[in-house]
Amino acid sequence: MEEVRGQAVCGQEALDLLNCIAQSPYDQDKCLRLMNSLRECVLNKKVKKFLLSDQERKDAKPVDKKA
Repeated sequence: MEEVRGQAVCGQEALDLLNCIAQSPYDQDKCLRLMNSLRECVLNKKVKKFLLSDQERKDAKPVDKKA
C-alpha cells in the first residue's frame, strides 16, 4: 500500500470500515456501504495489497532462523 502525504492509500476507507465493524450495535447497512466505498477506492487506486506498519518492518528485515 503506497503512501500519499503521510496517509496510506485507501487508509481512511479501511479504518472507517474496521471501526464500523467494531461498533455495537452493529449496523450492517452502514458497514456494507463502507465496504463498497473501500472496494471502489481499491479499484480506482489499483491497490494490490494492504500491509500494516508492523508487517512492513517484518517484510523489510528477513528473520534469521538459526537454531
